[in-house]
Amino acid sequence: MITFREIDRNNIWDILKLKVSEEQMHFVATNAVSIAQAKAQPECVPLAIYDGETPVGFVMYCFDLEEKEYCIYRLMIDSRYQRKGYGREALQKIIDKIKEDKEHHKILISFEPNNGVAKNLYISMGFVPDGRIIDGELVYVLEY
Repeated sequence: MITFREIDRNNIWDILKLKVSEEQMHFVATNAVSIAQAKAQPECVPLAIYDGETPVGFVMYCFDLEEKEYCIYRLMIDSRYQRKGYGREALQKIIDKIKEDKEHHKILISFEPNNGVAKNLYISMGFVPDGRIIDGELVYVLEY
């Protein structure tokens, strides 16, 4: 069972070392870029994904202040830990965390059109296309 942890001085270097496979690098920003983005955009919440004491991935979500809706900006699992269910479990946990806000009922997520693994995961979790393409990425939505 995974847990989320804040990124701080005790784990930042471990989180920065996490990488997707070479073939996936163009699908997701590095964790360093995401952490920098969160610093510049305080509405972003970056979290480390742990299995016990082992960091296995990274997720970042935010509440878009203009659109008044949640977005999952990043989800990555280190290449060493992929295909073990961590991505699905992390996505479900972040969805559950967002749903704690009872005033909003929509979550957006986007991905590169060539990323079939992400597309299949998101569809299996109830996301559907919303018809938009933003910065070359397909936008999917989960309404609840």
